[in-house]
Amino acid sequence: VQLQASGGGLVQAGGSLRLSCTASSASAFNGNAIGWYRQTPGKQRELVAAITVGGTKRFGEFAKGRFFISRDNAKNTVFLQMNSLKPEDTGVYYCNGGPLWTQVQAGDFSSWGVGTQVTVSS
Repeated sequence: VQLQASGGGLVQAGGSLRLSCTASSASAFNGNAIGWYRQTPGKQRELVAAITVGGTKRFGEFAKGRFFISRDNAKNTVFLQMNSLKPEDTGVYYCNGGPLWTQVQAGDFSSWGVGTQVTVSS
Protein backbone atom coordinates (compact mmCIF):
# COMPACT_ATOMS: atom_id res chain seq x y z
CA VAL A 1 0.00 0.00 0.00
CA GLN A 2 1.52 3.33 -1.07
CA LEU A 3 0.88 5.92 1.61
CA GLN A 4 2.21 9.43 2.22
CA ALA A 5 2.49 10.84 5.73
CA SER A 6 2.33 14.62 6.24
CA GLY A 7 1.45 17.30 8.75
CA GLY A 8 4.38 17.15 11.14
CA GLY A 9 6.09 20.20 12.52
CA LEU A 10 7.32 22.03 15.58
CA VAL A 11 4.86 22.65 18.39
CA GLN A 12 5.09 23.67 22.02
CA ALA A 13 4.26 21.24 24.80
CA GLY A 14 0.52 21.14 25.34
CA GLY A 15 -0.18 21.95 21.71
CA SER A 16 -1.82 19.93 18.96
CA LEU A 17 -1.01 18.64 15.51
CA ARG A 18 -3.04 16.75 12.92
CA LEU A 19 -1.19 14.29 10.75
CA SER A 20 -2.53 13.01 7.44
CA CYS A 21 -1.85 9.69 5.74
CA THR A 22 -3.01 9.70 2.14
CA ALA A 23 -3.09 6.73 -0.22
CA SER A 24 -1.99 7.04 -3.83
CA SER A 25 -5.32 5.66 -5.02
CA ALA A 26 -8.66 4.43 -3.79
CA SER A 27 -7.66 0.89 -4.65
CA ALA A 28 -4.62 1.30 -2.41
CA PHE A 29 -6.80 2.58 0.43
CA ASN A 30 -10.05 0.66 0.34
CA GLY A 31 -10.01 -2.67 2.08
CA ASN A 32 -6.92 -1.85 4.12
CA ALA A 33 -6.45 -1.15 7.77
CA ILE A 34 -4.14 1.81 8.34
CA GLY A 35 -1.80 2.42 11.22
CA TRP A 36 0.29 5.29 12.53
CA TYR A 37 3.63 4.45 14.09
CA ARG A 38 6.44 6.47 15.55
CA GLN A 39 10.12 6.17 16.22
CA THR A 40 11.31 8.32 19.07
CA PRO A 41 14.99 8.81 19.95
CA GLY A 42 16.53 5.68 21.44
CA LYS A 43 13.42 3.56 20.99
CA GLN A 44 12.11 1.07 18.47
CA ARG A 45 9.26 1.96 16.20
CA GLU A 46 5.94 1.54 18.01
CA LEU A 47 2.25 1.64 17.22
CA VAL A 48 0.55 4.96 17.87
CA ALA A 49 -2.93 4.14 16.58
CA ALA A 50 -4.57 2.02 13.92
CA ILE A 51 -7.99 1.81 12.33
CA THR A 52 -9.78 -0.83 10.29
CA VAL A 53 -12.02 -0.28 7.30
CA GLY A 54 -15.02 -0.67 9.60
CA GLY A 55 -13.71 1.80 12.16
CA THR A 56 -12.31 -0.48 14.84
CA LYS A 57 -9.43 1.31 16.54
CA ARG A 58 -6.43 0.45 18.62
CA PHE A 59 -4.12 2.86 20.44
CA GLY A 60 -0.74 2.64 22.06
CA GLU A 61 -0.99 3.12 25.82
CA PHE A 62 0.73 6.51 25.66
CA ALA A 63 -1.80 7.71 23.06
CA LYS A 64 -5.01 6.86 24.88
CA GLY A 65 -7.02 9.94 25.74
CA ARG A 66 -4.70 12.29 23.85
CA PHE A 67 -4.57 11.01 20.27
CA PHE A 68 -7.48 10.25 17.99
CA ILE A 69 -7.56 8.42 14.67
CA SER A 70 -10.15 8.70 11.93
CA ARG A 71 -10.45 7.86 8.26
CA ASP A 72 -12.10 9.68 5.40
CA ASN A 73 -12.71 7.11 2.71
CA ALA A 74 -13.76 9.76 0.19
CA LYS A 75 -10.32 11.37 0.50
CA ASN A 76 -8.35 8.13 0.83
CA THR A 77 -6.92 9.62 4.01
CA VAL A 78 -6.44 8.62 7.64
CA PHE A 79 -5.98 11.43 10.15
CA LEU A 80 -4.15 11.35 13.47
CA GLN A 81 -5.20 14.17 15.79
CA MET A 82 -2.61 14.63 18.51
CA ASN A 83 -3.50 16.76 21.53
CA SER A 84 -1.71 17.65 24.75
CA LEU A 85 1.61 16.92 23.12
CA LYS A 86 4.64 16.27 25.30
CA PRO A 87 8.37 16.56 24.54
CA GLU A 88 8.58 12.76 24.68
CA ASP A 89 6.23 12.60 21.69
CA THR A 90 9.06 13.98 19.56
CA GLY A 91 10.00 11.62 16.76
CA VAL A 92 9.31 10.54 13.21
CA TYR A 93 5.76 9.45 12.56
CA TYR A 94 5.01 6.92 9.82
CA CYS A 95 1.88 5.41 8.38
CA ASN A 96 1.47 2.05 6.79
CA GLY A 97 -1.33 -0.33 6.01
CA GLY A 98 -2.55 -3.62 4.71
CA PRO A 99 -5.47 -6.01 4.65
CA LEU A 100 -4.46 -7.94 7.78
CA TRP A 101 -5.44 -6.32 11.09
CA THR A 102 -2.89 -8.37 13.01
CA GLN A 103 -0.14 -7.16 10.69
CA VAL A 104 -1.17 -3.53 11.01
CA GLN A 105 -1.39 -3.72 14.80
CA ALA A 106 2.07 -5.28 14.94
CA GLY A 107 3.56 -2.88 12.40
CA ASP A 108 5.02 -5.89 10.63
CA PHE A 109 5.97 -4.34 7.30
CA SER A 110 9.12 -4.78 5.25
CA SER A 111 8.81 -1.40 3.56
CA TRP A 112 8.29 2.03 5.12
CA GLY A 113 7.85 5.50 3.72
CA VAL A 114 9.78 8.60 4.74
CA GLY A 115 7.53 9.62 7.62
CA THR A 116 6.91 13.09 9.01
CA GLN A 117 8.90 14.73 11.81
CA VAL A 118 7.10 15.87 14.95
CA THR A 119 9.05 18.01 17.39
CA VAL A 120 7.56 19.10 20.70
CA SER A 121 9.45 21.79 22.56
CA SER A 122 9.29 22.16 26.33
